[in-house]
Amino acid sequence: MEVIFLGTSCMVPTKERNQAGAFLSYKGVGILFDCGENIQRQMKLAGIPLSKINKILISHWHGDHVLGLMGVIQSLGALEEERILEIYAPKGTKKYFKSMCESIAFDFRVKVNFNEVGDGVIHESQDYIISSAKMKHRLDCVGYSFKEKDYNKVLMSKLLSLGVKEGPHIGRLQEGKNIEWEGKKIKSKDFTKKIIGRKITYITDTLLVNNCYKLAEDSDLLICESPYTSELQEKADEYTHMTSKDAGLLASKSNCKQLVLTHISARYKTSGELEEEAKTYFSNTKVGYDFMKVKL
Repeated sequence: MEVIFLGTSCMVPTKERNQAGAFLSYKGVGILFDCGENIQRQMKLAGIPLSKINKILISHWHGDHVLGLMGVIQSLGALEEERILEIYAPKGTKKYFKSMCESIAFDFRVKVNFNEVGDGVIHESQDYIISSAKMKHRLDCVGYSFKEKDYNKVLMSKLLSLGVKEGPHIGRLQEGKNIEWEGKKIKSKDFTKKIIGRKITYITDTLLVNNCYKLAEDSDLLICESPYTSELQEKADEYTHMTSKDAGLLASKSNCKQLVLTHISARYKTSGELEEEAKTYFSNTKVGYDFMKVKL
C-alpha cells in the first residue's frame, strides 16, 4: 500500500506545490483523492500511468479540487481500452459535472459512474472498505477512509516444522478452515495470526467536527489539511478550514499512527511553523510535499 502526493497546495499553486491530489495504490487498484488542476501531468512526472486510476474520490467542488477532472477523463478516453471510471463525490456532483461538460465541447469516450455520497460505507470489495463522512465547509464536502480488511497470516515456519508443505491447503488455513495433513488435524487458529488491516484517512476543507474523529479513528495514516497555523484561527474559521493545531489534535485524539499535513497555504514559504505547531499535539507529523511517497 503506497500513497503518492500529487498536489499539496491550497487554492493557489506555487512553483513547488500543485493543487490538491493524492494517489493510493493497493493490490492493483488505483484511487485518486481529489483532482486539482494539472493532476495528469503530475502523474506523468511521478511515473504513474493514467490507466492505473480506477476510482476518483472528490472531497467537494471547489475548483482547486476538481479542475483537473475533465482533462483526466478526456485522456482516459484516448486510451484504447474499455473502462468504467467510478467517481465518488458529495451531494450536487451530477449538477456540477453537467455544467462543466456543457461549458466546453467534450467528447465522452469513457464511461463514468457518479456516486453521490454522505455518511457511511460507499464501496466494499473482498479486500477493503471505503467510507465517507460529511464535513463542515462552505459547500457540501466529505472526507474518506480506506480500510484494508483484517486477514489471517499463515505461520509457514511453524507448519514447515511439522512437515506441512506449501499448496492449496495453505489458502484454506488462511480462510480460517481446518485441514488434515498426513493424518494430522491442523487447526487454523493454531497456525495463523490475525493481522489488523491498514487504514488511510483523507480529510480536507472543513472545520474540526465530530465526523473528523469518527472517520480518522485508528488510522495508520491521516492525511489532513493544514492551510494555517492557529495564529490565523479567525481566518480559518471564516473560510471553514482547520489549522495545524486542529490537525495535530485530531491525530492525537483519534489514535492515529502518522499524520501528514497537506493543503498548505501559499503564504508559507517554508513549512516549519506548521509542522512545529502540529507536533506540539502529535509528534509523528510530517508536512507533505509534491511527489512525497508514504508506504504502509
